[in-house]
Amino acid sequence: MYQVKRIFRSEFVPIRNLQYHVLVWGEPSPDKIPLLMVHGWMDVAASYQFVVDALSDQHYVIAPDWRGYGQSTTAGADNFWFPDYLADLDFLLDHYAPQGQVNLVGHSMGGNVAMLYAGVRPERIGRLINLEGFGMPATTPDQAAGRYAKWMNDLKKLHRGEMNLKAYDTAAGVARRLMRTNPRLGADKANWLALHWAQPNAQGKWCILGDPAHKVVHAELYRVDETLEIYRRISMPVLAVEASDDSMSQWWKGEFTLAQHHERLKAVPQVEVARIEDAGHMLHHDQPELLAELIERFIA
Repeated sequence: MYQVKRIFRSEFVPIRNLQYHVLVWGEPSPDKIPLLMVHGWMDVAASYQFVVDALSDQHYVIAPDWRGYGQSTTAGADNFWFPDYLADLDFLLDHYAPQGQVNLVGHSMGGNVAMLYAGVRPERIGRLINLEGFGMPATTPDQAAGRYAKWMNDLKKLHRGEMNLKAYDTAAGVARRLMRTNPRLGADKANWLALHWAQPNAQGKWCILGDPAHKVVHAELYRVDETLEIYRRISMPVLAVEASDDSMSQWWKGEFTLAQHHERLKAVPQVEVARIEDAGHMLHHDQPELLAELIERFIA
């Protein structure tokens, strides 16, 4: 089992009629800018433990479970809207940093949220680190009807129980699933992470702590022109970190490429691109020491 170096404490914060579960490492201090870390789709805040352990300084780190993940509640939602993540983040900053800025780290979906938030509320962010938050392929208006139809079809599948996540007999089974998804993840980290990524139900089955409603497609199209206008309003320095495996090619099969992502980043006024070798999409699991070094150099 992975041996944790820095122990977090759990806090529950009332955010927009939800109870948000937040992990906190360290203590606030007038001379410390909080480091806020937001996770990606079907992940949890505890996923950042390996990076936090690798940081050389004693930072004040805050990492929430997004709504419907980990131990954060959902208020019975049967689908999730991207603007809600922006508003949740805004309320969280009101709670943890009401008078000052934070340095913001976001992975994957969390990186996409962070990029949009930084353009909407640039005064609240000191520095931004985007970990493989690439955005989505461009869409066109003629796709709108099909998207709404798929959204409604997905909702029906969800309510029929056809989108339920697989349950596992043991925590070890969850760990094996994590290692199948990410072959670089060692058994020690996988066994530790499984205890935070899933929990046993009343029947003793281990269930993933992610609401299946997250699998329902977004009803709205992804509008690149709007995204780029928001990117142009990002006034703080941005570090865009990508992994050597090029997950873009694996996911989108040419529909959206790394080169296109780099082209979009040109809209960001101050951006640096960094690459971590021998890493896949879950680069905070694969190379936490290298990532921690990049983060600390950038926010210093």
